Amino acid sequence: MKKTLLAAVSISVAAFAYANTQPSDSSELINQQCKISAEAVSTLKGLRYGNTSIRKDVSSLINASLKTQENRDLAQKTLNLMVDDKTTDTRSLEGKYCS
Repeated sequence: MKKTLLAAVSISVAAFAYANTQPSDSSELINQQCKISAEAVSTLKGLRYGNTSIRKDVSSLINASLKTQENRDLAQKTLNLMVDDKTTDTRSLEGKYCS
């Protein structure tokens, strides 16, 4: 339980800190959000979170980080693909979905 909370808090802090340094949804911010999502999905899969919980937790990070609805929608679609993917490795998820 402590590992789960620590992982979620660490990922949240990184996402919020990065989002607050960017004035708008730049391509770099969108790419960084994708990488943070991949890391979060990988970590939460490793902790044996359920897919619904992963979607809910990472979705809240996306909504807090991205400002435009179009970018949020695209990030949500990418998140769903990551969660449904059998891959649990962060680099593999980044390679497939963050390019």
